[in-house]
Amino acid sequence: MPIQIIFETHSWSEDNEAGRASGWRHSRLSAKGRVLAAELGERRRNDGIQAVFTSDLERAAETARIAFGETDIPILQDWRLRECDYGDGNGMLASELHVDRARYLDQPYPNGESWQQAVYRVSRFLQDLPLRWDGGRVLVIGHVATRWGLDHYLHGQTLEKLMTADFAWREGWEYVMQA
Repeated sequence: MPIQIIFETHSWSEDNEAGRASGWRHSRLSAKGRVLAAELGERRRNDGIQAVFTSDLERAAETARIAFGETDIPILQDWRLRECDYGDGNGMLASELHVDRARYLDQPYPNGESWQQAVYRVSRFLQDLPLRWDGGRVLVIGHVATRWGLDHYLHGQTLEKLMTADFAWREGWEYVMQA
């Protein structure tokens, strides 16, 4: 049976406010981010969601706790939903780090991983999802690499295209995965 997946980005973090690309670095939500996380909960709490899966990075986990912590919906952390590991570039100014992002499609960032590797992690998460959530509706809270993984594996978009597309935030992306 198909699994309905709703993807939401983590809320606005302190690193976002500072213009930093967190990567695998933990960053807490800013005051604005905590408000947005509460709004996410209001928007999705009664949306038929059976489980919330979140990256284990603090900004995503905190988003899930604020949005769904006072509900009966289980919150499950999964490291495979993490952002790309920028290695030595974790925490760099995003404007500097992403100047040559396409270079790291297949080649890992120094002491980190490539975008291909990051997106592949998401495929491993998707392979495990039907074991418990076949026919269900789940919410995933993650990062750019998480969304690119969903777009690549569920919508067939190439990473080259995803890397060059402008990111436009919105209130969730919806996917259907045939189990």
